Amino acid sequence: MIHWNLPKGARALGWVLPLPLLVSLAQNASSQEGPAVQVPIELNSGDTAWVLVSTTLVLLMTLPGLALFYGGLVKQRNVLSMLMQSLSLAAIISLLWVLCGYSLVHDSTAMVTNQINIHSFIGGISKLGLLGVKVTSLRGSIPELLFAAFQLTFAIIATVLMIGSFAERMRFSAVLWFSSLWFFVVYIPICHMTWGGSGGLFVNWGVIDFAGGIVVHITAGCSALVACIVVGPRAGYPNMLVPPHNMTMAFTGIALLWVGWLGFNAGNALSANGTAASALLVTHLSACSATVVWMTIEWVKLGRPGVLGAATGAIAGLAAITPASGYVGPLGAIVIGGLSAAICFFFATSVKKRFRYDDSLDVFGVHGVGGFVGTVLVGIFASSSLGGVKERLDIGHQVMVQSAAATIALIYSMLATYLLLRLTHLIVGLRVTGQSEQQGLDLSEHEERGYSY
Repeated sequence: MIHWNLPKGARALGWVLPLPLLVSLAQNASSQEGPAVQVPIELNSGDTAWVLVSTTLVLLMTLPGLALFYGGLVKQRNVLSMLMQSLSLAAIISLLWVLCGYSLVHDSTAMVTNQINIHSFIGGISKLGLLGVKVTSLRGSIPELLFAAFQLTFAIIATVLMIGSFAERMRFSAVLWFSSLWFFVVYIPICHMTWGGSGGLFVNWGVIDFAGGIVVHITAGCSALVACIVVGPRAGYPNMLVPPHNMTMAFTGIALLWVGWLGFNAGNALSANGTAASALLVTHLSACSATVVWMTIEWVKLGRPGVLGAATGAIAGLAAITPASGYVGPLGAIVIGGLSAAICFFFATSVKKRFRYDDSLDVFGVHGVGGFVGTVLVGIFASSSLGGVKERLDIGHQVMVQSAAATIALIYSMLATYLLLRLTHLIVGLRVTGQSEQQGLDLSEHEERGYSY
């Protein structure tokens, strides 16, 4: 049975928020100087080597990091389905990115700074198929082909993140259709507006998103909330849930995510410099702070700390520091990590229980909420007076701009996802049958067994 109606809390979100006010606040930032755009210089082998390593680290986060994490948390009979979804989406998104995604995000040849037009929301088509991007082409001090590959890994992980919200119950064909459509309709426009260079809507507003708080975590996390509601809960939810079948496998995935995240954030400096070093350090500190806070909350509330809880806290801290990592100092990172853990814990437990939505692996509660928290807090802790790098930052104004961009991305992602899910249902159907769900997706969708059971 497909559930098209959002719950009251989620349905109200799109109507209660004062969007005209948010847009007005954001447009007031158009006169602000945006992030500096790198001017092509000569190739730097040190920068190139660092981004090569970072690209590998970010890909490692999906294959095998996220695949193992998700695979360990589901039932035994659904392990291969999670691995297959991760693998196939990594391949499909890679092809789509090269064919058109890179151009639609980063082709800014026709863009005009501080003037709203079609290119404020989408890039050009002169680099379709990476035609014209030569081996000698540079993006700053690194090859443009390497920059395209690095950006590709972000598109992959943003898309794969969502599968955790509807794990164990969506048709494989539906996963491929929905994820591919989502890549075009949600990821590409938000990525272009945030990272597309001078002329991108959020760029002109002066929005800070160093490594993907808006681009990856808010888009994927908030889309995941809609997806899990529309597809409906797993059979027996919430009274007959089975614990994760292999926590060792899940922990291995989390460890790979943590290590890979250092490249995820520090690699966005696109240079082997002090910004990269700072981003790496604050990324680790935020994860550490969030781990301790989440563990402490569980210890107090439940009487004992759990491995899954502590590791989930780490992911919340990593998601929250992502937009801030190139701008905040160590103390700011510790605060952001701790606050994100407390807020994400509340959403992943109390809010989820209250509204009874089955976000299977807490994609919204951790990534969506964590990304939003970090996106707003960078407006505070980027200030040099609090250890950040921004001199004379108007904190109140920057928080308003950050909140406006994050809220617009949230609402757009949710509405677009709802429509894309309806379209996918019309094309192939969303949900497996009750019998297939009971049998397990490994057998019903792939005719394979990952374990002897």
